[in-house]
Amino acid sequence: MSEELSGQVAIVTGGASGIGAASAALLAEAGASVIVADLQAAKDGTGRFVQHDVTSEESWQALLADVLKREGRLDIMVNNAGIAGGAGSVESTDVATWQRVHAVNSEGVFLGCKYAIQGMKKTGPNKAAAKGSIVNLSSVAGLQAGAGAIAYTASKGAVRLLTKSVALYCAERKYGIRCNSVHPGGVDTPIFDGLWQMVGREPGKAFLDARHPIGRMAEPREIGEVILWLASDRSSFVTGAEIAADGGITTGLMRKQAFAAG
Repeated sequence: MSEELSGQVAIVTGGASGIGAASAALLAEAGASVIVADLQAAKDGTGRFVQHDVTSEESWQALLADVLKREGRLDIMVNNAGIAGGAGSVESTDVATWQRVHAVNSEGVFLGCKYAIQGMKKTGPNKAAAKGSIVNLSSVAGLQAGAGAIAYTASKGAVRLLTKSVALYCAERKYGIRCNSVHPGGVDTPIFDGLWQMVGREPGKAFLDARHPIGRMAEPREIGEVILWLASDRSSFVTGAEIAADGGITTGLMRKQAFAAG
């Protein structure tokens, strides 16, 4: 086990499964104390579980107060929680779906950044001494639009520029807090369970594998490794960046439209 993050405290939203669970495990392996914040209970026992609703500001206030009371500091925030929101187009998507997807995928990340900064500022003796890393999960859909999944695409695009705004804000105030976004392609996580039920896991996965130039979807741990790097001091000069971990989808045009989901 590495001790790279020894003494540091990390919150991972949506940390009970998928990319969040993989990230929580890697952060813990690196020595961090991890708080898994999710609506569903964690399955593997990594870190300390706290039931948390990313769409509720009151839930964020309670989470931050709890972490500062019990762990005494906050160094890393991974805003991972997200939902798919269907494949609706601009004409077929109803307002309720749009609002639900944005409440989780973009407003939830906004609140995560807001309260991460508050917590990280309280960790040091003063604002100038505050130090930390915020990692926001966007998607390849936040870099490259398609005609469908408009609510999801727009929400992930919002995360991309929100991240840059937060990075500049913290840099201008010399907080020592970095903020970066990760943009996965297709990752084999429970977010695809609905699709597997409709078309079958094997044919569905084969279809998505073929949409990645690298020839396959990612495993959650592969995205977790990118998050770990951004959370650590190994990326100390990186802020406001968008890291595409997408198997090559955004490197150029393909003969068929690339599937955009992370």
